[in-house]
Amino acid sequence: MNQEKIGKFIALCRKDKKMTQSELAERLGVTDKSIGNWENGRNMPDLSLFKPLCDELDITINELLSGERLKKEDYQGKFEENIINTIDYSTKKINLIRNNLGIVLLVLGILIAFTAMTMFKSESSWGSIFSVIGTIISLIGISKLTKKYSYSKRLIICITYFICSLVFLFIIDYISVISLKQLPRFCTIKTGNGYVYECDNPFYTVYRVNSNTQNEYVIVDTNNKYTIDTVPVVPFNRDKSGIDNIIKYKNKYVGNNSNDGNLINSLPLSEYGYVFEIDPENLGLTIDYHITDWYINENYYLEKSIVYNSVSIFALIDNVKYVRYNFSGKTYVVKRENVENNFPNYKDIVKDGINKKAFNKYLEQKISDIEFIDLCFNKFVS
Repeated sequence: MNQEKIGKFIALCRKDKKMTQSELAERLGVTDKSIGNWENGRNMPDLSLFKPLCDELDITINELLSGERLKKEDYQGKFEENIINTIDYSTKKINLIRNNLGIVLLVLGILIAFTAMTMFKSESSWGSIFSVIGTIISLIGISKLTKKYSYSKRLIICITYFICSLVFLFIIDYISVISLKQLPRFCTIKTGNGYVYECDNPFYTVYRVNSNTQNEYVIVDTNNKYTIDTVPVVPFNRDKSGIDNIIKYKNKYVGNNSNDGNLINSLPLSEYGYVFEIDPENLGLTIDYHITDWYINENYYLEKSIVYNSVSIFALIDNVKYVRYNFSGKTYVVKRENVENNFPNYKDIVKDGINKKAFNKYLEQKISDIEFIDLCFNKFVS
């Protein structure tokens, strides 16, 4: 089917009838632009317009599809040829529409899945629901794009695409969990003991501790190392204040403002704001916190912080002799000798520099023991 030839024929017949494009368009109920596109060979009239168009131009459908006036002896041959061409044209048009629809569904589904993964918070179930819906929509698009293949081949392509899409969503979710320290979207959430949320994923478990507080932190357990009862629970932000992070600030000498400041900023109580001062003569640190001591002492948070901070500072800065903690309500002074002599297993913590396993065992894991903290605090503070 020669669209250009048909378009020129339509234009010729229209002019023979002394009609403008606007007049023909008005009689057929289409726009001037549609007539122009037909006559320029850019596209064909819709099949439903073939008869009305031919009636207006006083031609037959056979002549329209041939793009010329036909003699009687040529009519039958052209008729058969035009039927075949029309079927072929219709098939191509249907395939084009189906492919375009498939592309639209594929892109739309991917956009829905991507938007769901980025717009909704990780703890919201809508993120996982809409990402799966988006995947299914894009799968329908793939199904339409592969219509030309055999049923078995289409089935293999669709199943492969669906599995790969789910794997990709799980990978993106895992990357978000690791990099952004958030809950996975694809998981079942179990409420823990008031301090911990346990989120079970088919491939790993995520624990969110101190949920919805400024000291919230996330532990990703890929080796089934913990349970809800054994996961490390401390009142601080463990990602920030844990030994795995603060060990990088180990230094032999107090006085390195950058190193000392980064260490103090990583330890508990820094979330309330502070300034610090170094005493180079007496090898001490003075930290002025912008808060009253009693205001933050719910559940022994002040005592836990001072014990944790003192052991951490003395273990990581070799020559510091004392730390003075100033609050608007009170001052607490902790000396190195009091920590070294009274904190159980302190020597194990500082063995070979810093023993992280001993640090977690003898300090971190005991930080929620009120009786232990009370005992250490009373012996530390002077």
